[in-house]
Amino acid sequence: MADNKNPQQMQFQMELKPEIASGVYSNLALISHSHSDFVIDFARLLPGMPKAEVCSRIILAPEHAKRLLAALQENIYKYEQEFGKIEIPNQGPRTIAPFGKGREQA
Repeated sequence: MADNKNPQQMQFQMELKPEIASGVYSNLALISHSHSDFVIDFARLLPGMPKAEVCSRIILAPEHAKRLLAALQENIYKYEQEFGKIEIPNQGPRTIAPFGKGREQA
């Protein structure tokens, strides 16, 4: 019988195309769900713009949404261990507006 103490791990490869590698800026995320899917619309709302512009939509199965939540929690924990606590100033009720009232700054 073969010794399975050091099984070879399957390597995962992923391609990152140049047009995707630069990323997309988003300061707003809208999340909705149905029985079978979570939909996350990433958008940006900038001062002087009349409405938010959706720049990317991600559709996830519920299991993958929960895995994403866990991965974000783990990475925020690691980030805060290295760089300090992420402060969210004036955290009140959640709203879809990323800017405070009367502010015109980026």
